[in-house]
Amino acid sequence: MAKYNLIPVDVPEVSTKYRTIRTKLPVPESLPIFNTLSESEPVSMMGQPPVIWDGAEGFQVYDRWGNKWLDWSSGVLITNAGHGRKEIIDELRNILDRKLLATYVFVHEKRAELTKMLQGISPDPVNYLVFLLSTGSEATENCIKLAKTYAFEKHGPQKKYMVSFNNAFHGRTMGAQLAGGNPRLKTWIVDEGKTFIQVPFPDGYKNENTSFDLFLESIKSQGVKPEEIAGMIVESYQGVGPDFLPLEYAQKLVAFCKEHDIVSIFDEVQAGFGRTGKMFCFENYGIKPDLIACGKGISSSLPISAVIGRKDIMGLYSPGSMTSTHSGSPLPVVAAIESLKLIINEKLVENAAKLGDILIPELSRIQRKYPDILGCLQGKGLVAGIQVVKKGTKIPDSDMALKINEKCFHKGLLMFAPVGIAGECLKIAPPLTITEEALWEGIQVFEEACDEILGK
Repeated sequence: MAKYNLIPVDVPEVSTKYRTIRTKLPVPESLPIFNTLSESEPVSMMGQPPVIWDGAEGFQVYDRWGNKWLDWSSGVLITNAGHGRKEIIDELRNILDRKLLATYVFVHEKRAELTKMLQGISPDPVNYLVFLLSTGSEATENCIKLAKTYAFEKHGPQKKYMVSFNNAFHGRTMGAQLAGGNPRLKTWIVDEGKTFIQVPFPDGYKNENTSFDLFLESIKSQGVKPEEIAGMIVESYQGVGPDFLPLEYAQKLVAFCKEHDIVSIFDEVQAGFGRTGKMFCFENYGIKPDLIACGKGISSSLPISAVIGRKDIMGLYSPGSMTSTHSGSPLPVVAAIESLKLIINEKLVENAAKLGDILIPELSRIQRKYPDILGCLQGKGLVAGIQVVKKGTKIPDSDMALKINEKCFHKGLLMFAPVGIAGECLKIAPPLTITEEALWEGIQVFEEACDEILGK
């Protein structure tokens, strides 16, 4: 995997309304911090553009040496309601003043408020419940657990398989990685997960066959019958892209699950809370999942996640047998409440849809300038990804992707490191609070970076 250069280099100064670059990058004075980290934590925690975050507000990120970046990362699709929102901070201060920091599953009033809010935006508020957790991986793990429990209790041990998709990412814990679709991420797992199978994801680029018949053929070729499947888990869009399900495929997939009493799980950890111009991405498909895994953008700040799902599935475990130590803790809960209020009251879902109508066509125009290298663009609302490939092929080119990403960083436009199956995808995901003016500036900078790297 390509790596960022940690040797400071001279870069042109930048001074605009939204970006300021005054120093070499990385900042020479920041290197001792990186050195301390290299001595005290595993290398797995490194790999992002070498900036020391000192502050963040709205859709901008600052270091303490006078540099300011226009943020196209949202952290990692976290800050949907924007960085450092006063409303969130004020409510956190209120809880701090009451010295209410940890509650386990003892009840505090705000927990009831949040679960009711999340129930209210579910596909069926009368028949869906909410279970709070801490991380997206925890949410997907619990979805898998619930699906398998439902299948076992209702149908017996023969209904045991979990179906997921190639190139999927559902988290870093064991169950989440067993459901994941990248074999190199689970080489450490030996003799586990024989009831987890993957099928091709119909993205239309890496896999050109988008027919639902391929799903049926794939499970059959692996010796699995529909009546043996306990659950199906799919990202509402695959994070390696974003890659979206074709509409007809998504609808046939959910209908197949209903026909065979298979628990349909949609992983909205990246996609939820307005990112695609809908509150939940699955709404773009006109379907209703049985279980929904939520995380990241739920709070725009502190760690919290949730499973939202059918009452009959969510109610399978008795009191005290399905809990999580910090899931309902007051600080993340109030952060999520305030974030959700901001998303609704400031119409950030609508803003994502409106600005997506600018972002996606403009990125498409840039992609068409270099179609033999910028191989594929996918996007909806305020999330997009361009897959960088070796010239004239579909072979991922992580080195070239990093060069473009790093050039943007030098120009004051911040994205997280390229993602994808081989680090080839330039992912674009600004906070949903970004203005049209700022978005246009980001597009201009991104095009300049592509021109400077690819136009040689």
